[in-house]
Amino acid sequence: MSLINNFPADGVVTVNRVLLKPEYSLDDLQERVACLCENVKTYHSDTGFIGGFVTVNSGQISNEGSTIGQAVESSLKGREALITTFWRSFEEHEASHRSETFQPLFEAVLELCENGNEEIAYEMLWSGAAYNQEQAEQAKKAKEAHAA
Repeated sequence: MSLINNFPADGVVTVNRVLLKPEYSLDDLQERVACLCENVKTYHSDTGFIGGFVTVNSGQISNEGSTIGQAVESSLKGREALITTFWRSFEEHEASHRSETFQPLFEAVLELCENGNEEIAYEMLWSGAAYNQEQAEQAKKAKEAHAA
């Protein structure tokens, strides 16, 4: 089972990190990114785009999952966002950025960014969805019976 439906094992994941300039709001970002994402879905669903999501820093820091101290809240709350997209190939992703319809919308998002933009491409090593209740019980029993 894959987490992103139809994502090929050799697909590419791209991540943009956005730090909002102080004079812009999260609403500004949502509006511009929504236009950009709609464009990608419309013009690139048949040329390599598989899916994506946009997340914003909630301010919460996991003290259970962090090893750099016991922080209370991230200073980037509501100002840092990640735009994550899934593609069949890096070449198809790059071609989407050269699209005439994409570039003006991309520039509009960049206007909001105090950190410029660096989009990193990653190769998927693992993805998966949670077990349903029955599968979880079976997995626990198998671990108890066979774990060393």
